[in-house]
Amino acid sequence: MTQDAPSSFAVDSSPLEISVVIPVYQGEQTLPALLDELEPLTRATLTPDGRTFRIAEVLLVWDRGPGRSDQVIRRLAATHDWVRPIWLSRNFGQHAATLAGMTSSGGHWIATIDEDGQHDPAHLGAMLDAAYRDGAQLVYGAPTNPPPHGALRNAGSKFAKKLFATALADQDFAEFNSYRLILGEVGRSVAAYTGTGVYLDVALSWVVADVTTCPVTSRDEGRPASNYSLGRLVSHFGRLMVSSGTKPLLFVSWLGIAFVTLGSLVTLWILFRRFTDDVPLGWASTFVAITIVGGAVLLSLGIVAQYVGAATNMSLGKPLYVVVRDPALTFDPAASDEDR
Repeated sequence: MTQDAPSSFAVDSSPLEISVVIPVYQGEQTLPALLDELEPLTRATLTPDGRTFRIAEVLLVWDRGPGRSDQVIRRLAATHDWVRPIWLSRNFGQHAATLAGMTSSGGHWIATIDEDGQHDPAHLGAMLDAAYRDGAQLVYGAPTNPPPHGALRNAGSKFAKKLFATALADQDFAEFNSYRLILGEVGRSVAAYTGTGVYLDVALSWVVADVTTCPVTSRDEGRPASNYSLGRLVSHFGRLMVSSGTKPLLFVSWLGIAFVTLGSLVTLWILFRRFTDDVPLGWASTFVAITIVGGAVLLSLGIVAQYVGAATNMSLGKPLYVVVRDPALTFDPAASDEDR
C-alpha cells in the first residue's frame, strides 16, 4: 500500500528561504523604500497557495555608480541584520553585479530585483507558487502593463526578446526580464561559471530544464526612467546575440546558401540579357561580385569577428567582477563610522 504525496508544501514547518539580490548603481533615492517593503517578508509569510517562506537575506551589490548609494547601503546594513553589502572594485554592469550577488547567496531560492522600485516584492509569494505548481527552476515576472519607456524602445525590446526566445535560447524563454526567481543551487552554479560577456538570461537558458512565468504589475520607477542611447541598446542586442552560443553561425550558413542561390539566378539573368540585349562588357561580373558576394562576405566576417572578440576576452582571463571590502573601511574608516 502506498501513501499519497503531500498536496502542499505547507506541511513542512520550516519556511523556504529566499535570497534577494539587488544590483545597486544609482539607488540612493529608491533603496530605503524598497527595503521597507522587503522587511515584512523577512518574517515567515504564506504564499497564496499556503507555502511558508521568508526573505533570509538581501544582498545589495554596489556597482560603483554615481551618487552616494554606498552611504545608503552602509546605513541600511547597520539598521537591518538581514542586509548584506557586496562591494565591487569598479563598475562592471548590472548583469555582472547580479551574478556577484547570486554567488554570495545562500537561500533555497534567489530573487533578482531592480533597485528602482519598479518590481513589487509582494509578487514573490505568487512567483514561488508558480515555481512549485509548474515544477520550474526559473520563474520570470511577466508584466501585465507596458514598461515606462517610449513606444520605439518598447517595440525594440519586444523584438529582441522574441528573437532570443524563438531563435537563440536553448529553452522556451517566452518572457524574460530582470525580475526573476531562480532555484538557489542552479543560480549559484550559473553565477560561478558564467564567463565575461555572457548575459545572465543566456547562461540560464543553457542549464534550466523548465521555466515559467508569473503575472506581475510593473510600477513606475522611483526615479527618471533609464535613458539608454540607441548605440548602447544596439550594443546590448549584439552581445545578447553573440553570447547566446553558436546558433547565429547557422544563420551565416543559410545566408551563404541564399546568396549563392540569388547569385546563380542573377547570373543566369545577366547571361540571358547578354545574348539578347547590349550589355556593357564586364558589368555582369562586377555587379555579382560587389553587390552579392562582397556583401555576404562582409556580413559573415562581421559576425565571426564578434565571436573571435568574445573568445579572446575569455582566453585572456578577464574577470567578470571582483568583490572587495567596503572602500570606506580601507580609505576612510572614520567616515564609515559616521554613516552608521
